[in-house]
Amino acid sequence: AYLTSGLLCRRSFAASSPPKSVAAIATVYFKNSHADVIVSKILKGWKHDNQAGPNLKLASLYVEQVGEDDMSRSLSAEHGFPITKTIEQAITLGTDKVAVDGVLSIGEHGNYPWNDLGQHLYPRRRFFAEIMDTFQACGKVVPVFNDKHPGPVWTDALWMYRRAKELRVPWMAGSSLTVSYRDPDVTVPLGGKLEACLGVGYSGLDIYGFHTLDFLQCLMERRLCAESGVRWVQSMPTSSLKELLDQKTIPRELLLAGLKSSGTNLEAVLKNPPKDGAMFLIQYNDGLLVPVLMLPGLATGISVAFKMEGKPIQATRTEERPEPRYPHFAYLLKGVEKMIHTGKPAYPVERTLLASGMLDQLLHSRKNDGERIQTPELAIAYQPVDYLHAPHLDLGTEW
Repeated sequence: AYLTSGLLCRRSFAASSPPKSVAAIATVYFKNSHADVIVSKILKGWKHDNQAGPNLKLASLYVEQVGEDDMSRSLSAEHGFPITKTIEQAITLGTDKVAVDGVLSIGEHGNYPWNDLGQHLYPRRRFFAEIMDTFQACGKVVPVFNDKHPGPVWTDALWMYRRAKELRVPWMAGSSLTVSYRDPDVTVPLGGKLEACLGVGYSGLDIYGFHTLDFLQCLMERRLCAESGVRWVQSMPTSSLKELLDQKTIPRELLLAGLKSSGTNLEAVLKNPPKDGAMFLIQYNDGLLVPVLMLPGLATGISVAFKMEGKPIQATRTEERPEPRYPHFAYLLKGVEKMIHTGKPAYPVERTLLASGMLDQLLHSRKNDGERIQTPELAIAYQPVDYLHAPHLDLGTEW
């Protein structure tokens, strides 16, 4: 039987429970950084307007890189939370115990190196290791949210997953776009018979390749028999699209729907296939072959087109609204709030682990001239949760 998350909106526990305390660990904290659009909602409300917000309280903040545009120092003075010198101090508040109810690890933005695959090497594993080491030393664990994807290198992501399992840490991660608004507002029915699926993304392969794959996966995982993982992946140049169409590897009508939803069209892609893009192929273990086109400079959003058995093709685009204050991050934080109050992840971290592994191996394939890579390590089976996305998930206030 499929699991359901239920609706644990703010008013369902706010009245009976005091705010839960969280430590935030961030690479940087400047206006519109991930730290700002997540942590500032705890301080200033869902819309950053000093109105209703999550039933959480910021107990401490660690920021690794402090530049001229840093906000953390002024926020500390305004709201009275301490800024710590170490991750351990943020979690223990200077004691020998875990002194918070949850930890937010936000390793995004900042001056960090890149590797030869084009992955931005944010210190997500290092942050996570210090959090886990503190838990182990204190003999207590609390829920942890890892912004975006773990890793980004696959071996780091897998290490993080295994470490969390070893210590039995409730752990969530993932893209904010999986819980954002959709245009139109459709989804794959839970347990439905999915015949075909295709994704379209934009921007850089590392930074937005993950958003694209995580959004794809939050729909794919809902199909009949749930998720059993990925058999192989392959990255080809976008110039290979015509050949794949001629071979009927890519269903033409599905492609047209996906491209239209993402703000471009087939003629534009065939005429000027972006060299910095990619044509990803993902072979799932249940037999579905899913193409994903990364089209920087052509697509203007992330879309998924899909066909259910006996139904016409549908396509939906996940929205990145800037106002009020990047609301998709509010819906992401709502899931984190639920986990910290209940001690159970709002949805499986395995979805994000699988998306992370796919992207890492696809970038390896791209570097190796389109080599098809068998991925037995991505036979990641899990049961999806029927978790709601905007605007159906109640934030406890009217938007």
